[in-house]
Amino acid sequence: MVVTSSPAGSETTLPPLSLYIHVPWCVRKCPYCDFNSHAFSGDIPEEAYLRALLEDLDQDLALTGGRSIQTVFIGGGTPSLMSPVFYQQLFQALRQRLDFIPGAEITLEANPGTVEQARFEGFHEAGINRLSLGIQSFNPEHLKVLGRIHDDKAAHRAIQAARQAGFDNFNLDLMHGLPGQTPDDAIADLEAALAWEPPHVSWYQLTLEPNTEFYSRPPVLPDDERLWDIYEKGGNFLRRNGYSDYEVSAWSRPGMASRHNLNYWTFGDYLALGAGAHGKITGTGNVSRYWKTRQPSAYLNRIGSRTAGSETIEPDDLPLEFLMNALRLTEGVNDQLFSTRTGLPLSTVAVKLEQLRKENLLAPDRLKATELGHRYLNSLLERFL
Repeated sequence: MVVTSSPAGSETTLPPLSLYIHVPWCVRKCPYCDFNSHAFSGDIPEEAYLRALLEDLDQDLALTGGRSIQTVFIGGGTPSLMSPVFYQQLFQALRQRLDFIPGAEITLEANPGTVEQARFEGFHEAGINRLSLGIQSFNPEHLKVLGRIHDDKAAHRAIQAARQAGFDNFNLDLMHGLPGQTPDDAIADLEAALAWEPPHVSWYQLTLEPNTEFYSRPPVLPDDERLWDIYEKGGNFLRRNGYSDYEVSAWSRPGMASRHNLNYWTFGDYLALGAGAHGKITGTGNVSRYWKTRQPSAYLNRIGSRTAGSETIEPDDLPLEFLMNALRLTEGVNDQLFSTRTGLPLSTVAVKLEQLRKENLLAPDRLKATELGHRYLNSLLERFL
């Protein structure tokens, strides 16, 4: 067990540790995407990026604090553009530098337009044991509006290829609240997804984020009444089919929740590798966030540390940071986890918690938003600003 001093001066156990790896390249930037993704032309510099990732990790090894890696998530961009050989070499090198728990969850994001059977088999052989497939919709017209490079047929082929390659644990990413989408359209997407019996479905609302094409030239989205109708009918459909919403936009069959995401929501730590990756680390008496050089070319050519910046979360800000994550979980967390993760006594926020419980926004016996609290979650969290 690894312990450190807390902001309040007492000893606290370090949180579980995950690893996030970012692959910044994609075939084409989607109009809604605000992630650090860059359309490429020509060959991706796999060997150079592998070297850069390992140099990056070597600079950050002390951040592990002697902890084992619980989960890995490879996001992008489009990580499935990289070859199986790249991942075989990457994980061989990672295991030489880091200790992984037995059965560590290792997830790769993949887009249907960039995969085929042999590629999935190679990913599986490299040690990747979970896929997250960026389907977004099975409706051809909606896929065109979203700027996706695949159609509905390619989406079905990708899921079939994943299953045949041995991936029993996979997630299907779907969006709702799409331009022109009706509740029936949303249910049709969910029906198409559930026909494949996925262990996990991420079903989240399309939002218009700054620095995206959709933000500059916004499409007409469903109004609030239709959005609620879609959300309510879709949620009921998923529940009837054996899925539970353990988090605001994450649905799973029993025992198949994303362990990596649960570490985020319970304010665990995570190392960051790759261009633009973000990490969070609990140190001696503080909790800090840090981020890596964003531009791929600068990341590849950087000499020395690839960390572009970091900030310590002030003790006054820790309650909001913790609750912004924990209250996304349908079941919330127990009161004790607040102190375990932040190092602050629960009395720091006791008055505010009591008032929220009186207003039926929080459950009486744990840090859990009620149904009303989830509906007004942003307003609830503003109380901790």
